[in-house]
Amino acid sequence: MAKIKTAIGFMSGTSMDGIDIALVKTDGIAHLEFGPTGEVPYDVHFAQKLHDALNLANKIDNRLARPDDLAALETEITTRHADALDGFLADNSLDHTDIDLVGFHGQTIVHRPDLGFTVQLGDGEMLANKVGIPVVWDMRSNDMENGGQGAPLAPVFHNALAKFSSAEQPQAFVNIGGIANVTFTSPDHAPIAFDCGPGNALIDQWMQTKTNQSFDEGGALALTGKADDNVVGRYLLDPFFQESIPKSLDRNDFTLSQLDVADNADGAATLAELTARAIALSRQWAREEPMRWIISGGGRHNLAIMEALKRLLPNAIVRGADEVGFNNDAMEAQCWGYLAVRAQRGLPLSFPSTTGCEEPCTGGVISTPKTA
Repeated sequence: MAKIKTAIGFMSGTSMDGIDIALVKTDGIAHLEFGPTGEVPYDVHFAQKLHDALNLANKIDNRLARPDDLAALETEITTRHADALDGFLADNSLDHTDIDLVGFHGQTIVHRPDLGFTVQLGDGEMLANKVGIPVVWDMRSNDMENGGQGAPLAPVFHNALAKFSSAEQPQAFVNIGGIANVTFTSPDHAPIAFDCGPGNALIDQWMQTKTNQSFDEGGALALTGKADDNVVGRYLLDPFFQESIPKSLDRNDFTLSQLDVADNADGAATLAELTARAIALSRQWAREEPMRWIISGGGRHNLAIMEALKRLLPNAIVRGADEVGFNNDAMEAQCWGYLAVRAQRGLPLSFPSTTGCEEPCTGGVISTPKTA
């Protein structure tokens, strides 16, 4: 029997709003015990630095390049994660020696599967030395080197959650971060997964541009507006939606350039409808019609998106992850702890049906702290 490991998972996603942290005890296969979770929000100044880094990322032509200020930003990101871990352990009366492993995602600033590279800022070796715990990081690159998209990596965790919850009927796990992605699980087949379209990124950009708010809290503005079906239709003509799976997106692959809507509320409603329709369209790739759609990530809190999904998927149950016993806001962090244990054991993180890799593929760099 495989040894159960206590892992910390970190996630700083495409919404770029902070660090999610979660403790999970797992064998990297079917055993799952979920511990405390936490969040360390980014201050406005640092969040702006991350958004500025997206422009600097245009100069990157390989995953190791760190032009201009990106090297210093990588150090700061790593230090913030070390501080977050120290605070999390103190808040939960835990010691560093209680943790076997850390799964460190880092901050994605560019994802270009068409060019064969993806960049997540964060130095796993530095983090291991700061916290004194082995760190698994850079989990996407090996998949790309073996013909995959490098994303999404959550499907193997979603598959474990389906078994853990004893709800193994065909279902869909949807994470709505800056980008939305979907995993179709079934008791009889390997999971199918891919990025399915814009998530919160465009909505957040619209709010920041038009209202000085960082996001549409609860979908409140969108709920007062009317979606423009013509604009949604134009977005859905993008070649991405006709591409076969697996496929993945960079957060800048969709922009506000097509959103010629004058009213702020109508703009928010239109983008919420776009996110929901892109998710609903994804079911064309499922082997079996999902009986249940489980929605997680920041977009789960947007009631305009949730209402649209229930309207667009009338023959299925649509629920937030928190409504079916999962931790909505920490699911990705929990996933990264789970993946760290799988990586340490040499188990696959990705599969041909989830990223397009040539064969089931492990990944990750394991950095152990230097001894004094």
